[in-house]
Amino acid sequence: MEEGKLSKKDIKIVIAAHKPYRMPEDTMYVPLHVGAEGKKNPDGTPLDLGYQKDNEGDNISAKNPNYCELTGIYYAWKNIPAEYLGLVHYRRYFKGKNKSKDPFACIVTEPEMEKIFETHRIVVPKKRKYYIETLYSHYAHTHYAEHLDITREVLKQICPEYVTAFDRVMKRTSGHMFNMFIMSRKKCNEYCSWLFPILEELEKQVDFNQYDAFQRRMFGRVSELLLNVWIEQKQYNYQRVPVVNIEKSNLHKRIPAFLKAKFLNKKYSGSF
Repeated sequence: MEEGKLSKKDIKIVIAAHKPYRMPEDTMYVPLHVGAEGKKNPDGTPLDLGYQKDNEGDNISAKNPNYCELTGIYYAWKNIPAEYLGLVHYRRYFKGKNKSKDPFACIVTEPEMEKIFETHRIVVPKKRKYYIETLYSHYAHTHYAEHLDITREVLKQICPEYVTAFDRVMKRTSGHMFNMFIMSRKKCNEYCSWLFPILEELEKQVDFNQYDAFQRRMFGRVSELLLNVWIEQKQYNYQRVPVVNIEKSNLHKRIPAFLKAKFLNKKYSGSF
């Protein structure tokens, strides 16, 4: 199908999930058990959440402890034959026009997405702003700067034309985060074909097993920034869409943790 000629039900957005949770009824969404490989019930039987599992077909499900929701992106890329593909989280979605107090009622609908794709081929979240931190310094304070330093070296080896874009992005104080996007099949193929070889090389060059379980999720975090680098380099037209959070962020924990990371060099040890 020619890019841009969208037919009904050609959009599929996987919802990365690791536990039972309320899911949208819109058939555009595909609940996906990420990290399904090796997960078992107490009696030893395979864990079944009632969702599609990311360890079927061509997959990297076993990498989920380090790759996070990227195993869901990979699964969609390799296994879902739709003209538009995307990823959201079970607690975080793109926001539609509904103003309901129920956050689930505010999730973007298929007709709304079809309207956006009349003029755009890429949808990303509105930028998250860090104000007093650059993307590089925020990552370095909360995680480890070497992750980004080595990533830059990998880019020099694999695709040196992206290094300048990487440097520009790292100096900014805001970016499109969460590994959330929706793209045409053509753009998704292009992005994933670029991203995953970079991460595979990064795996070879970083001793990620030296970190605790939280910090070993580095590949999912680095890829958040790499999406911005790819967009910066390609200069594609894209649509920013607000994000709706199904659960409120715990600011009582987030803000003190951020300040400790910035001023006391205390790395993050968990999500908020």
